[in-house]
Order: sequence, then C-alpha cells, then structure tokens
Amino acid sequence: MFLHAKNMVGGYGETTILNNCSINVKQGEIAVIVGPNGAGKSTAMKAIFGMLDLRQGNVFFDGEDITYLSPQDRVKKGMGFVPQTNNVFTSMTVLENLEIGGFTNLDKIKSNIKEIFNLFPILEEKQKQIVGELSGGQRQQVAVGRALMTNPKLLMLDEPTAGVSPIVVKELFEKIINIAKAGIAILMVEQNAKQALEISDNGFVLVQGENKFTDKGMTLLENREVRKAFLGG
Repeated sequence: MFLHAKNMVGGYGETTILNNCSINVKQGEIAVIVGPNGAGKSTAMKAIFGMLDLRQGNVFFDGEDITYLSPQDRVKKGMGFVPQTNNVFTSMTVLENLEIGGFTNLDKIKSNIKEIFNLFPILEEKQKQIVGELSGGQRQQVAVGRALMTNPKLLMLDEPTAGVSPIVVKELFEKIINIAKAGIAILMVEQNAKQALEISDNGFVLVQGENKFTDKGMTLLENREVRKAFLGG
C-alpha cells in the first residue's frame, strides 16, 4: 500500500475527532473520504499531512513510517496538499502562483509549468492574470497546479469542488482522473459524494471519526445503507 494511515486517533485540545481511523491509497488510484459534516474527513487529511499530531496510530508512506515528520518534510517525501480555503495567493498572477509551487524543484520549473498548462489550458491563457480575478473553478485549477509543481507522488485534495458550478465539478473530476492516470495517487475529501465515488477506486465513509464503510467506490454507491444515509437515497 502506497499510503497507509493506520488506526489514527487525534483531535484538538481535549476533543477527540479521529477514532481509530484508517485510510489507504495505492499508487495511481483515487481514494475518496466522504461522510456527514463533522465526521472528521478534513481532520484525517490534516493528520496524514502532519498538520495534526496523532495520539495513537501511524502514517506509512512509500514504505516509510512518516508519523513524526513535519508537513515540509512530507512534501519533500512526495506529498502534495491542497487545502479547502486559502489555497492560492490572490494578489499574484497565475504564473507567479505556479512558480512559488516549484520552489522544491527549481530545475524543473519550466517543464512542470508546461505540463500544468497542458493539463489546464485555461491557466496558460490567463497566466498573467491576477488570481483574485479568476472564477472559483479557475482558482481551484491554480491551487491544484501549484501542488503539482512539487512533483508529488500523492496529491491530497480537501473539497476541491467546494463552491463551484456543476459543470466545473465535472471538469475538475476529469482532470483528477488524468492526474491519477499519470501514476499519482489521489486522496480526496468531497461533499459531492456520489460523483466522487463514481470516479474513485476506493471510498472511505467516516462517521464520528471512525470507518463506517470501506470499499470500492462503485460498491459503496450500490450499498443501500450508504445510499440512504449519505447519498440522498
């Protein structure tokens, strides 16, 4: 298993949010974390990225125990993380945002930017535009592009489709599929649970910080209990 976050227990202060939660992702696959509000989805993502200290459990990545590494060191190991909010520099141009993302691979900046423009053609068209002037969907493309500038082996996306139109959701998911096809593991937290599970290899349904259901994406979509409780019937 490429990413194996095992039996994670953690939270904020006295509050425990993750209760023995486990998340796995294979290389080149898409894994999705879904569940009701307050289920611990984003907290699990932060724990995997090192932004939350675990009380119990371990995070293994590419065969190595990284439980005690800082987020910066996890980036060096090959993790990329796109938070839900504050994930772009709104006063800078598209190109400047991408260049900042390339700080760990200075010799690859030009070739990486070219690849990102191939993946997101609209960003090439708007490369000199201030990011704060872009639509929500375009900003998300900038955020994902900037994370890809670090050449991650695992790309983690926290609510990548939040606040964007249904048409843009479909387009972003298509881009995510293409990223996975390039061999990058994808771990995604999503409120658009049905659509996210449709494109996922594996899904994790969290309830109160615990794994309620874990299965193939399509299997979860067909599960009557999952549909009724989390997918609107």
